[in-house]
Amino acid sequence: MADSRNIETLFVTALYRTKIAARGLNAALAQTCLAIAMEDRAGQRWAKAHGYKGYTSYASLDDLPQRASVFGELVKHIDKHVRTFGKTLDFELGSRALALDSLWINVMDRGGIHSAHIHPHAAVSGTYYVDVPEGAADIRFEDPRLAMMMAAPPRKEKARRQNQTFARVSPKAGTLLLWESFLRHEVLANDARGKRISVSFNYALR
Repeated sequence: MADSRNIETLFVTALYRTKIAARGLNAALAQTCLAIAMEDRAGQRWAKAHGYKGYTSYASLDDLPQRASVFGELVKHIDKHVRTFGKTLDFELGSRALALDSLWINVMDRGGIHSAHIHPHAAVSGTYYVDVPEGAADIRFEDPRLAMMMAAPPRKEKARRQNQTFARVSPKAGTLLLWESFLRHEVLANDARGKRISVSFNYALR
């Protein structure tokens, strides 16, 4: 077995995970998200046209913090964690800062998926989980080196997490996840009977 003293880990891909414990936040967010989902006809049309089982405001609304104060409250919490994450990553920001670029609602129905994608033109992306009913879909992250592995053998079924090609996370209500925006990810098939509600976002250098 290899001596761990001979191994140096290079080019780490970091995933930031924490819990936001603010009294009443999730209840207010869930109520507001569902109310907007009922009213936003443009978002409903976009979801239907793109085969999204549920609702998303991704392509229809860009003013959620101004539309409802509860989103402004959420952003204050996220801002703090994005700053911490940026320091952990040793970002050289100079006179600039990581600032909120976009924020959108996701209400996923049973059977919904969100195919693998990245978030171009952003530095840090993430999702805050408002309501995660039993059986709700995991989010799965892909090793960003996958396309360059060429003749590399497959990983063992029980490979250590840092060596896996795909890493799944099962979030709970109140979970906040942050990652660098180049990291490819997807939402797997949702088996929950209830609605899986989350708020996703991008931060860019400003």
